[in-house]
Amino acid sequence: MRAAVITFPGSNCDRDLAVGLQMAGAEVVRVWHKDSTLPDGVDLVGIPGGFSYGDYLRCGAIAANSPICAAVKTHAERGGYVFGVCNGFQVLTETRLLPGALMRNAGLKYICRTVGLEVAENASDFLHGYDAGQVIQIPIAHHDGNYTAAPDELDRLIGEGRVAFRYTDNPNGSARDIAGITSANGRVLGMMPHPERAMEPAHGSSDGARLFAGLIGSMAQA
Repeated sequence: MRAAVITFPGSNCDRDLAVGLQMAGAEVVRVWHKDSTLPDGVDLVGIPGGFSYGDYLRCGAIAANSPICAAVKTHAERGGYVFGVCNGFQVLTETRLLPGALMRNAGLKYICRTVGLEVAENASDFLHGYDAGQVIQIPIAHHDGNYTAAPDELDRLIGEGRVAFRYTDNPNGSARDIAGITSANGRVLGMMPHPERAMEPAHGSSDGARLFAGLIGSMAQA
């Protein structure tokens, strides 16, 4: 399985995401934001956390209009896998590959700590490493993680089983406690928490490793 991890000016979790994918058995190639195409044979695109383009305008807005994101959208529209973490989730909403928006945290403060997440469903290949209803421990580190969408959009996400994770103790005001969502086909996942920072016991939790291992395993069997 071949994964491409994109780096934007201001990305600071691109190496972490690449290492997490490699630990799960993926071959990882690195891609620069000014590239206009993805490398041949890429199955998964990873969009990392950080502060792309300094978070000017809106978080992820400039990155969403970078040359590489046109190729990412084409990849997703063809049924390819895309995984956005934190700033990557913001980029995915700005490209409209996922609905909704990430707003300023309700408390207007940056939050950096480990939080409890409930795995809301596990139908998506991204979630096959978990049981539905399972509670895991994953770090967050964000200032604009307050997920919002129109009430009917939220109802649709829940009704279609597209809420991937919910906070057990909502840290940022996200609607319906949502911490991550998937696309209609389950092949695009955006989440604010950082599973790549929970890969081994030395990190304080290894719960993130199961996401990467479950995804790579599911893709290998597809």
